[in-house]
Amino acid sequence: MVRQHGLRGAAVSAVAVLGAMAMGGCSVDGRGADERPALGGVPGQTGRVEQAGRAAGGPVAEVRAAADALVAAGSARARTSMETAAGGTRVTIRGAGGYDFVRRTGRLTVVLPSDPAGAEEHRPVTELMTPGALYMKNRGAGVPADKWVRVDTTTLADGNLVTGGATDPLAAAELLRGTREVTYAGDEEFEGAAVRHYRGEADIGQAAARMAASPARASMAAAAKGFARDTVPFDVYLDDEGRIRKVVHRFSFSHGGGTVAVTSTTVLHDFGTPIAVRLPERQDIYAGRIRG
Repeated sequence: MVRQHGLRGAAVSAVAVLGAMAMGGCSVDGRGADERPALGGVPGQTGRVEQAGRAAGGPVAEVRAAADALVAAGSARARTSMETAAGGTRVTIRGAGGYDFVRRTGRLTVVLPSDPAGAEEHRPVTELMTPGALYMKNRGAGVPADKWVRVDTTTLADGNLVTGGATDPLAAAELLRGTREVTYAGDEEFEGAAVRHYRGEADIGQAAARMAASPARASMAAAAKGFARDTVPFDVYLDDEGRIRKVVHRFSFSHGGGTVAVTSTTVLHDFGTPIAVRLPERQDIYAGRIRG
């Protein structure tokens, strides 16, 4: 049975921290292998986890191992988009940057759309992703231009899968560790690379349980309690080395008696590109209240 949860916490409003900025604002306090399992046949084939809990081979195993393949790749450039649908309004937030999968650190420039009236242009928001924390610059009104906002992602009800307006690329992959069922949708080509397209659902709680050695487990465990459904539908496209080229997650959470749908897309390319992330000094972190 699907459990019902409400996405809670001051850091999450009608959509998420950045999504709410674009749709009207919210407040938050800032604080200082080359061998792959066989595909097994034809598009539409389904791989399932055995009820006894043993890891199944084939597509399920390959999808679950996507995060390990990214760590083996070292790093990559990334593009992200997050579309939120609430109350008949759709907002799309786009980001671009890079991620170091070994150090679990990334840097994205996230671009918010104009406000619904089209009168205001938001400055791009710089995001630094690290295990357990998200740093944002140009976050909102009242924050000095030279200051960063720090958010403890282990305290967010969604574990920062949607709050920042972009899903942490490695977290997007590690969510797939909770894959329970996969359908092989066929071989395709994506941006010049041959990929295998899988469609399925991932259980957030199971993903957290399989991240025992990961420093981001606490954030994923928080996410397991925060969404309207325990499972997250996804489409993922893996290349010949098992690396994610594109993954689309479809999240949903309860808010104000309704359901907010969030579609998060992560595209990875240029694997092995050095990605440098320098975290702000303590004195550069804003400790006041954000007005919107």
